[in-house]
Amino acid sequence: MSERPREWDAPTYDRIAEPQTRWGARVVEWLDLRGDERVLDAGCGTGRVTELLLDGWADVSVIALDASSEMLAEARRRLARFRDRVTFVHADLAEPLPVDGRVDAVVSTATFHWVRDHDALFGNLATVMRPGAQLAAQSGAPGNVESVMDALRRLGTPSDIVFPTPQETRERLERAGFVDVETWTHPDAAEFATDEEFRSFLETVVLREQIASMAPADMPGFVERVLELIPPRRLDYVRLNMRAVRGPS
Repeated sequence: MSERPREWDAPTYDRIAEPQTRWGARVVEWLDLRGDERVLDAGCGTGRVTELLLDGWADVSVIALDASSEMLAEARRRLARFRDRVTFVHADLAEPLPVDGRVDAVVSTATFHWVRDHDALFGNLATVMRPGAQLAAQSGAPGNVESVMDALRRLGTPSDIVFPTPQETRERLERAGFVDVETWTHPDAAEFATDEEFRSFLETVVLREQIASMAPADMPGFVERVLELIPPRRLDYVRLNMRAVRGPS
């Protein structure tokens, strides 16, 4: 795998993103908001978690940021009813963020593990956060989708995604200027109702990077080989949770 694919199949992702939405709802609950804050959704995807924020607090405004223009287009459709309470930003979290002013909180779900340089990631987030701003986020931890990772190694197509440990993440956050850092993990397996739903999730999310570099004719056979090597309709997710506060500038 040589590079991150540029775009997602956003409509399919939105249809199958129940696990990400469930995780996101939990992360949103960690925020301690008055109700009038400016929040950055870092990796908003199709806007499901952004919608939870906007529905949960009537006066909160959200910056919905994603590196995928296709995801943002889907998010715009989902969030049209919120009008000027949401701003959309097309940006890569590995690069300085084009966000005007500073935000009061950052929330993120199932995004950080797609960013290879976490020192740059946390530094970029800290730059757009005011002192005292909250970070509530969750991504992949060691052991995340290990059955798929093992299948990819056995097939000679290993993933280069590295899931950081809680200690590594704590140290990176502290280096970026965060305080009151909490990091921990928990298993959170995802179960799928049908073979079609499971296969679609694998193709759209988990195997996306491998498939992107293949000829279309090779993709079905590759997915079938992976399916033969992993448990049916189940992904062994392990989540890395993080809460922190932006320290003094």
